[in-house]
Amino acid sequence: MSENFENKKALVETIKGQAQNASGIYLISPKGLTVDKDTELRSSFRKNGVTYKVYKNRLMKIAFDELGYKFEDSIFEGPTAVAFASEDCVAPARIVKEAQAENKDYTLKAALLEGKYYDEKSAGVLASIPSREVLLTQLVGMLQMPIRKLAMTVNAIAEKK
Repeated sequence: MSENFENKKALVETIKGQAQNASGIYLISPKGLTVDKDTELRSSFRKNGVTYKVYKNRLMKIAFDELGYKFEDSIFEGPTAVAFASEDCVAPARIVKEAQAENKDYTLKAALLEGKYYDEKSAGVLASIPSREVLLTQLVGMLQMPIRKLAMTVNAIAEKK
């Protein structure tokens, strides 16, 4: 076997390993990006614990098919980047949504989160989900509210006397 074939097999195994360890997989169309904007986006992905790579479409399709992840064939047409989210599984959707403000061609093609497939439209909705930290803050606030109201009521009664 040729060295090139072995390199491709190794890349497929790399993609499979990253996909298996990811809580979310996003396929992105990186059309129209300048080098500066691409560098800025890669930095944003890294800060959010996301691995962002551009692989050959055929190699990604082979890797995902071997894992049993079914994406439509049309998704692998044109330039395609992949983002593997490990910490915050919706971070890539938020980053892409922010990037779309400057470049409408930069879009989410599809996503796979915890075994569930999202097409382009539903993957875009994922960007509206707040981060884990924001959700935890909201939860703590909701849990504190009844106690705070009780304390204020008891304090008001005490002040009247």
